[in-house]
Amino acid sequence: MWNQLFNGVFDSSNLAVGNFVLCIAVSLVIGLAMALTYRYKTRYTQSFVVTLAMLPAVICVVIMMVNGNVGAGVAVAGAFGLVRFRSLPGTAKEIGAIFMAMAAGLITGMGYLGYAALYTIIVCGITLLFNVMDFGRNKEEENKKVLRITIPEDLDYTDVFQDLLDEFTDSNELISVKTANMGSLFKLTYHVTLKDASKEKDFIDKLRCRNGNLEIAMSKQETVTAEL
Repeated sequence: MWNQLFNGVFDSSNLAVGNFVLCIAVSLVIGLAMALTYRYKTRYTQSFVVTLAMLPAVICVVIMMVNGNVGAGVAVAGAFGLVRFRSLPGTAKEIGAIFMAMAAGLITGMGYLGYAALYTIIVCGITLLFNVMDFGRNKEEENKKVLRITIPEDLDYTDVFQDLLDEFTDSNELISVKTANMGSLFKLTYHVTLKDASKEKDFIDKLRCRNGNLEIAMSKQETVTAEL
């Protein structure tokens, strides 16, 4: 019985309607499981999650239709390759989820439904485990901030904040200087790494005393999400 579970549904017969529907149904269940797993502790869009849920079924149908036909397989591969140049770059996690969903679709398309279910359980389990553990999380990135300070034109910005920057940051760099309000104000932008994130308010309060209580903004540094 267990051996039959992991046999291909196409091993002994041609493609039948029942087998076709069964493979698509299993692919949709697998896609739904992967989409729900991807949503856990991850920022996502509805369009991507829906696409991820449907992708195994799409790949499954393609593989069933080109099964044994090398020419058709190459043509389909070329068509999928063209999609890459008409889409926005994604994060490494999104690309990984797409490849996992495609692999599941390939397995179901070949008719090995038992292996597809086993693969999905393993992959989703490992993904959830990594998310719970915060595997690969760089805690130092959380202390990297973008500091924007507005000062009056008569204040020398070159070293007026340097003692405070040395006190509250491990590293700091003046990135840009911009005039505003007909030249009566300067807007400074720093990249800083805080020594202690819990003292961020104290840092801002002391900066306010130096810049005449003008606008100050502190935000997280954005990384390039399209890079792998």
